Amino acid sequence: MLWKQIPSGLFLLLPVLWLLFGCGGDGKQDSDRLLARVYGKELRVSDMEGMFPPNTSSVDSGLIINAYVQRWVREALLLNEAEKNLPRDLNVDKLVADYRASLIKNNYEQVLVEQLLDSTVTEEELQRFYERNKAQYQLEKPIIRCYFIKVSNDAPDITKLMSWWASPSAANMERINAYCDEHAESHILNEEGWHGLDDILSALPAGSLDEANLGSVKEFRQNDGKFQYFFRLLEVKPSQEIAPLSFIKEQARKYILHLRKLKLLEEKQNDLYEVGMRRRGVQIFNE
Repeated sequence: MLWKQIPSGLFLLLPVLWLLFGCGGDGKQDSDRLLARVYGKELRVSDMEGMFPPNTSSVDSGLIINAYVQRWVREALLLNEAEKNLPRDLNVDKLVADYRASLIKNNYEQVLVEQLLDSTVTEEELQRFYERNKAQYQLEKPIIRCYFIKVSNDAPDITKLMSWWASPSAANMERINAYCDEHAESHILNEEGWHGLDDILSALPAGSLDEANLGSVKEFRQNDGKFQYFFRLLEVKPSQEIAPLSFIKEQARKYILHLRKLKLLEEKQNDLYEVGMRRRGVQIFNE
């Protein structure tokens, strides 16, 4: 059985440590020492060059080698079995060539995008895109604008926070923002921002708010024994309505850049085609 031919554990580790870290001997010969063989495929010490971090001890290096050899053997056995079971009509050379071509092309396209793509998307572009495509952004679930604060019961001056919360003037909102930046576990105090209802519900104590009572519960403060929760509803967009631009802005920006990327690559292909035809580097043979 093949496994009996493969040393393991300390039996493998000791000779490897000797050949890598022992004194004397021909270094060139040791660097090409055979570590394992699986049906004709060989693993040698030289194949592991660069695998050892600086200042690795001989014991740690031996453990690395031992683990690598065991992994290599198993992968080589799997590869050997896969090669024996290749479909007769599978053209491996063509698959490799196609994969290589794809890697090279994708790498070049990435370089082109990094060098030439303008990644700036203005507010005007976003607004134009939104007006043309907003029908595609129908909400599947409700979204809300709200104030939300989660703060530990042990937080300092929490009574002041309660007082400011009860009287949300502009000055008190500034105080609340400063307090939350320093003491809150999490908070939402940007009144322009839209958030998925499910995201807000997951941050609140169970049962304190749901889609059914969203219309009747405008504000509450709750304590679960460990945290104080402050919630104030500002606006609701129910499902089936069109999402506001501010909610889908990042999604729209990515799509605009995607279209811009496709256009850039198409223009580059056309340029290369014209240059190739002009320089007679392209020949097309029609039937």
